[in-house]
Amino acid sequence: MLRNATIACLLLLSQNVFALSQINIQIGALSNESIEARNVNINLNLKAVPTVTLKTELKQPADKAWAQAQMRCLLPVNLTQDVWNCTDGKFTAPRINLPFALEVTPQPKGFAANLNLQGANFSDEAGLHAADKLTGHLAVVARQDGDTLHFNSALNWQSGEVFWQPLYFANGGHELQAAGSLRGDVLTLDNATLKLDKVGDLKFSGQIDIKKYNIQRLNADLPNLNLAEAYPLLFKPFLGKTLLNDADLNGNAALSVTVVDSQLKTFKINLKDANIDDKNHKFAFYNVNADIPWSYDDATKISFSYENGQLLNMPLGRTNIGTEVNRYSLVSPEITLPILDGAFKLSDISAAHINDNWYWHLRASLTPISMPDASRAFKLPIMQGKASAEIPLVTYSGGILTTDGEIVLNVFDGQVKVTQLTMINPLTDAPKLSADLTMRNLDLGELTRTFSFGAIEGKLDGDVQGLEMLNWKPVKMDAKLESSPGKYTKKISQRAVENISSLGGAGAGAAVERSFLRFFKQFNYEKMGLSCKLHNDICEMSGIGSTPGGYVIVKGSGIPSITVLGYNQTVSWGELIDRIKRVIDGNSKAIVK
Repeated sequence: MLRNATIACLLLLSQNVFALSQINIQIGALSNESIEARNVNINLNLKAVPTVTLKTELKQPADKAWAQAQMRCLLPVNLTQDVWNCTDGKFTAPRINLPFALEVTPQPKGFAANLNLQGANFSDEAGLHAADKLTGHLAVVARQDGDTLHFNSALNWQSGEVFWQPLYFANGGHELQAAGSLRGDVLTLDNATLKLDKVGDLKFSGQIDIKKYNIQRLNADLPNLNLAEAYPLLFKPFLGKTLLNDADLNGNAALSVTVVDSQLKTFKINLKDANIDDKNHKFAFYNVNADIPWSYDDATKISFSYENGQLLNMPLGRTNIGTEVNRYSLVSPEITLPILDGAFKLSDISAAHINDNWYWHLRASLTPISMPDASRAFKLPIMQGKASAEIPLVTYSGGILTTDGEIVLNVFDGQVKVTQLTMINPLTDAPKLSADLTMRNLDLGELTRTFSFGAIEGKLDGDVQGLEMLNWKPVKMDAKLESSPGKYTKKISQRAVENISSLGGAGAGAAVERSFLRFFKQFNYEKMGLSCKLHNDICEMSGIGSTPGGYVIVKGSGIPSITVLGYNQTVSWGELIDRIKRVIDGNSKAIVK
């Protein structure tokens, strides 16, 4: 209405231009459903270079604050056909400053317009959306056909920073081209292309109810995506504290999406020769190729493969994975993951996403792998022999992982059983674990040779009850290690005596009885044991028996025999770990009496 009234006034005045040099038009208020205006001031300067200046205050009905808007336009000779060149445009409001220049050319039943932003900035009150030094160009050609407005548009974002929670674009260089129509509240995009600099071209079409913010239909296709550029820009901001939050991705990908009535109906992801590498070296997958289709209505089959990789420094061999997805559930009879010279086999795999939570279960087994190779992979002292495991039904529900039965590990010619295993938030940066462990008949010879502890011949049992770990650090447990029952060779070297004694005292605070025995290189023992009750970072230590001043760690037997005593009954967990490290490094010595 304001536009028509202004043009009518200009046409009338153009007939009597010789009689006037300046005209002011003031309107107190104007409004419709979507915008309100007040203090509208139109100034017509009809001197040598005719201009029209518009100043007003604007706001949407729900807003409290008014924005200031102004622009100055050169009056063309033919008002309805020639270009209107408007400069000194500015739109300002709290936290908004948008300087602009505008060119508008009237056309039959429409117009062509070019809008330039120069150094614009804005932010919202919550700080979730902002831009700084934003420079760009928007070109629009529009034509009215009955109740439908047809348009072609091109947006060139040249420079400036934009933050749109959680996405951050540090530079420009992006373009958007779109053609479509607007009828009532329905925006139809016949074809549109978003060109993201160094990332790829996203092509899409569809219909959107702009009043209800409802996507009636959307088809999007990104056929060639550069993962090295796209991942940090588009995907990583949505991953929060997940395992992929601190990973690097490169390679190529393709993505297509279909949405109907604001509901995702289908998507398809293809990966080609992609690499996924965690910066913290927890995992890596190389030369990944995948075909991952999904449909809300139909079951689909997924294929995923990689040439090699590593998981917690454990080398992974070539792997092919196939599963079936039915809406929000996934099943697979078996998946084999080659590891070193063995394999990790998963079976009875089932997963479902319900009410924004994942629920899944599986069984697993580890076929024998070389302990020397595994030791080198984990950067541990070289262990001998083979290791294998049987893992019962594992269930993950609402962020909690539990096991139904015993996890059995075969190591050091003995057996370790893990029961009551529970993990809370296992896929985050701060997992919490609780479990009980039972160790039986571990070969002390292999153990001590592995950790350079000094030679001990015999068997070892152990029980760890109520183990609690936070971010893989023990915070609570009742642990007890002692020689296994039964008849077998029981011998201990002088070096092992020194190392054991140093665990029971401050530095060299433990004592070895009968000083003349220091001349022997090897001793007999009847029994040995050491325990720790950990709580509040304090370890209450004890052995296989008590003495007036401490406890017995090693009880001698036969000739020559030796008894090792411990004197520190409480020690901080950090100090105990330091003692163990010093033992392994060969820096501890005992006092021999």
